[in-house]
Amino acid sequence: MNKARSIKQNTLPDALPNFRNLGVTLRILLIGNGLALLLALLQANGWAEVPLRLMQIATLLAPVLLAGLLLLWAVQPWLNRLAYWRGVLAVNALVAVLTLSIYYFGGELYRPLDSADVWFDALRYLMFSVLVCAVLLMYFRWRSQVLSRALHEARLQVLRARIRPHFLFNTINAVLSIVRTQPKQAEIALEDMSDLFRMAMADVQDLVPLRQEVELSRRYLALEQLRMGERLSVDWQIQDIPDGALIPPLLLQPLLENAVYHGIEPLPQGGSITVALRRSGDELRLRVENPCAPGRAAPHGGNKMALQNIRERLALLFDVEARYKTESGADFYRVAITLPYREENTK
Repeated sequence: MNKARSIKQNTLPDALPNFRNLGVTLRILLIGNGLALLLALLQANGWAEVPLRLMQIATLLAPVLLAGLLLLWAVQPWLNRLAYWRGVLAVNALVAVLTLSIYYFGGELYRPLDSADVWFDALRYLMFSVLVCAVLLMYFRWRSQVLSRALHEARLQVLRARIRPHFLFNTINAVLSIVRTQPKQAEIALEDMSDLFRMAMADVQDLVPLRQEVELSRRYLALEQLRMGERLSVDWQIQDIPDGALIPPLLLQPLLENAVYHGIEPLPQGGSITVALRRSGDELRLRVENPCAPGRAAPHGGNKMALQNIRERLALLFDVEARYKTESGADFYRVAITLPYREENTK
């Protein structure tokens, strides 16, 4: 199970791809078959010969790819314990042994009738499989290095810009307005504000327990309700979700902030924000919905940065296993997020 992991502001070390990730699997299949097509084009003497060459290559490539993916999925925990370059060597060695085994047990299927040198064919297939493996590992390393820069920027935005300055000023003014008439409520509000900023500015994690994210969001909404009164209400629908479920940090609070500032606040009568969290098999589904004034359902410039930040972090952490969708109508705006279900390791 995944633990909450720290993501400091230093350069990310090289790491092998997660062979249990659906996005990684799809990319391996696409790139592997793309390289097979390129080799078929190089070997063919004309366009009519390309399908035959591609079929010959695929007869060995397909079982190697599928068996290799299953094998790497099984040994992923062991690979995670290796240093990067040792892991690279281990992956290449596994692929090489797998290729030779399939070639040997494949019999005449992989040995052309007009070929007198069986060892040459075995060496050729071995070199091709190792070359494909090396290209794939170089691609994933390059992708990780490129995307890590976007992740650093996302982390800085999380640390610096999640709590809007005017929210701080509005909260202080709201507390000052009741400090004489309702000193106890003013004290609670200041404690909530202190805890909110402490939690928001703490060391950022890749994944944090759901209870921590919900607690931070509740404190934020309590402060907003102090300012807006009965105009703001929240419908929490999270009864069936374990508190130990893991989600990216500061995922929910920015969505609620946008719902308050761009949905509830412009409405004279206010409204209710719906926060729904539920588990569906191996997925965790989050939905935040708020009413909005007619003509203001589309995202504004002020919240595009927050939404883009969330999209980038989901893509970096979960690849294609996470989905982000927005819907808007004449009087509502909805954000729906689906991500893999993870649980906190309590051992």
